[in-house]
Parts: sequence; structure tokens; C-alpha cells
Amino acid sequence: MITAFLRLFALRPLLSLAVFGIPVLILIAVGLLTVMVLKLLVFVVLPIALIVWVARKMFWPAGD
Repeated sequence: MITAFLRLFALRPLLSLAVFGIPVLILIAVGLLTVMVLKLLVFVVLPIALIVWVARKMFWPAGD
């Protein structure tokens, strides 16, 4: 049965691309998107939040 699948994919390369290629491309795209979101979170959002938190601690007393 495995040889039949291999023969089928050898005869129809577009079908093998549809079966194996698109999920691999989706995994690569999701991985790259995840890395970009994590970089944005670590290098943009967290430093801004830290600066705002430190500024509030320094300039506004806890009693107000």
C-alpha cells in the first residue's frame, strides 16, 4: 500500500504538494508569526510597560 501511495505521488506531483506541501508551509508560517509576536512582546510591549510602571512608582505616591 505504501508503494501504491509513492507511485501515486510520483505520477501526480501536484497532489503530493497539496498533501505534504501546504501543511508544511502553514507550519512554517505559524512558526514565523509566533516568533514575530514574541519578539514584539519582549522588545516593545514589555519595555513600555516597565517604563510606565517605574514612572508611576517614582512620580505618583502610593497614597494618591
